[in-house]
Amino acid sequence: MENKIDQFVIDKVREIRIMKGVSQAELAVNIDLSRGFVGDVENPHHRAKYNLKHLNKIAIALNCSIRDFFPEKFIEEE
Repeated sequence: MENKIDQFVIDKVREIRIMKGVSQAELAVNIDLSRGFVGDVENPHHRAKYNLKHLNKIAIALNCSIRDFFPEKFIEEE
């Protein structure tokens, strides 16, 4: 299981991707990653996650701000 901030970012990317009608495969092609990697990131049973370079490319591909992937306030970790 990812930590809370990682999971928040992954969930926001998935939410925006789906809202914009972009498949995992389309996103992967647009950011020069394998479809399998995007699927692994979105699968809670895998440890893969996006780094800041990925998130910047995703923001470009989804035509949004990189800030859209982060919470407004900090997230408490337990």
